[in-house]
Amino acid sequence: MSETQRFRSILEHAAKLIFQNGFEATSMQQIAEASGLTKAGLYHHVKTKESILVAINHYGLDLFEEKVLNPVANIEDPVERLREAMRRNVMLVTEDSSKEVTIILHEHQTLHGEVQRELNARKKKYVTFLESAFREAIERGQIRPIDPTIATFSFLGTVLWTYKWFRPDGKLDTQSLTAGMIDLFFAGLLPR
Repeated sequence: MSETQRFRSILEHAAKLIFQNGFEATSMQQIAEASGLTKAGLYHHVKTKESILVAINHYGLDLFEEKVLNPVANIEDPVERLREAMRRNVMLVTEDSSKEVTIILHEHQTLHGEVQRELNARKKKYVTFLESAFREAIERGQIRPIDPTIATFSFLGTVLWTYKWFRPDGKLDTQSLTAGMIDLFFAGLLPR
């Protein structure tokens, strides 16, 4: 296993533990054991528990940009761009392997100072992207006039809260969930 793969593995194990137990209740010893390392071995890769959380946040944002933002950025039609962003975003937050993304949502108040400002700037790119797409769809008459900021944060609230209630072994599969959420959200935006 390469050094990069080992580090990602540590982040993934740490993210799952933090997701299950919370940041404060997760120990470095637990992260080391879950990663198949000794505590000393873990400290070879990371300096502090906070540095793990920072790295998880960056890794989660990298995954988000790779799986959601970058693939939809060049879709010409703004409504299709938004629909595909929603589909991809719901899929990402409901995948068990992407706990790194939900840590960004779940532990966002834990980090402070410059690190928090840096992470917030990365998150703001998505907000700006969504507001721009909503504004463009309104200008084209594809959706009814609504404040793009309200539409954006409604979109984000719908999508990002999913990780709290969705259960992969429940009555909905991710395809049905995604289709239903897109239908419900976008049907409400159609011109009257």
